[in-house]
Amino acid sequence: MTGYTCLWEFLVDPKGEAQFVEHYGPEGTWVRLFKQAEGFIETRLLKDKDRPGRYVTIDRWLSLSAYEAFRERFAQAYAALDRRCEDLTQSETSLGAFHDL
Repeated sequence: MTGYTCLWEFLVDPKGEAQFVEHYGPEGTWVRLFKQAEGFIETRLLKDKDRPGRYVTIDRWLSLSAYEAFRERFAQAYAALDRRCEDLTQSETSLGAFHDL
């Protein structure tokens, strides 16, 4: 099966939105980490037009196996970046992972 997408919702304090976007945007710190892995396609960052501070990320991979290989190979770097960014958000919620049809 091909095409694998992870969706995340973030609630961000409006005062910290610029810094959040620096890390989670399409050219941000997370994307720079993802780009080191084979099979990464793109990250999209969406900002809710009606709810200030609410964002959704869409991380696209060629396949579930590409994503899993990334998570295994870059586990330490992922955990370190996650710790570095945890104070940027009020909450972080997985909206699920999906396969392309």
